[in-house]
Amino acid sequence: MKVIKNCAEFGIELVLAVPYAYWLHERGELEKVVTSKGMKPFYYFCNDVDEKFTDRTIDNEAAGLFELPNSWTHHNALALTGKDYSELTSDEQSKVNGVLDYSQWKLPPYKKYYENKEFNFGKTIMILNKYNVEHGHKPYGFFDFQCLVEMFTYLTEKGYTVIYKRPTNTEDGVTIDNNEAGSVYNNLDLKADVEGIGVINDHQLTKYFDNVILFDDIVKKNPKLSYNETQLKVMANVDGFISQCGGNTILACCWSVPVLCYVTQGREFRPDYFSDDSYWYKLSDSKVIPIFDFITDVPGNDENNSFGHKLNKSGRNDYSELLMKMKEEF
Repeated sequence: MKVIKNCAEFGIELVLAVPYAYWLHERGELEKVVTSKGMKPFYYFCNDVDEKFTDRTIDNEAAGLFELPNSWTHHNALALTGKDYSELTSDEQSKVNGVLDYSQWKLPPYKKYYENKEFNFGKTIMILNKYNVEHGHKPYGFFDFQCLVEMFTYLTEKGYTVIYKRPTNTEDGVTIDNNEAGSVYNNLDLKADVEGIGVINDHQLTKYFDNVILFDDIVKKNPKLSYNETQLKVMANVDGFISQCGGNTILACCWSVPVLCYVTQGREFRPDYFSDDSYWYKLSDSKVIPIFDFITDVPGNDENNSFGHKLNKSGRNDYSELLMKMKEEF
């Protein structure tokens, strides 16, 4: 019998720890899960879940990742090829980017388990935003006010209800990571001076649109449910997602609906990272549409190693392709 202990970042835990735990569960080999506060709904299949950890860590060993069949989200080259990633040719690297060893890996059927009529808002798109310190640097991976206004306007005019979620990182029953903790410390808030209104934040912006619902309001109206229970029940009825790359998109990919994923940095720029064999598609049969915005000012983005992506030298986000893809898909 196996005990899973994990306090990695949310998205990493969802990709690496949860599917292994469920795989063990199906074989009667899972004894217990020790995880971060708030994660029990993701391990609904386990009778013994200890929400022990109150902090998430980016230290893979301390997070418990080395005890899992896959210890790295970006590839498992060693299991797949018998070679270290650095020993592979460029073509071989492309074939393993974003690909894991799925021999001990199966995502729980969240959509079936959390199916409900209670949180049905009709034809719905959920926008998952964030505004966090990114490894010590200012935020880049977020949707700004103008982008939000264009998305809210277009989607509601097309008859969709929009559910908007942008965590403040102070939610009850949720364990935050280093970047999120830094955002709280620096009092980050997504604000703008709106003509005719004044300075407001993005949560307040939702009040100026019919059929745009702030996710936090849904949580407040359902005090008997935890934050993540509410989130999972809401997502079970959503018809599509628009999200930032990272934990938001990973969760969005669990529901077998179209997902627009806005990428501004990271190894996700590598060739074929979003191939059919990548974990993005293995999470469910979601249609994942990556939108790449290679901003050269983002720390870590090397314009001499952009993997063929168009360079954005403006120093700010370019949402034009994202908005175009939104109109094509929804």
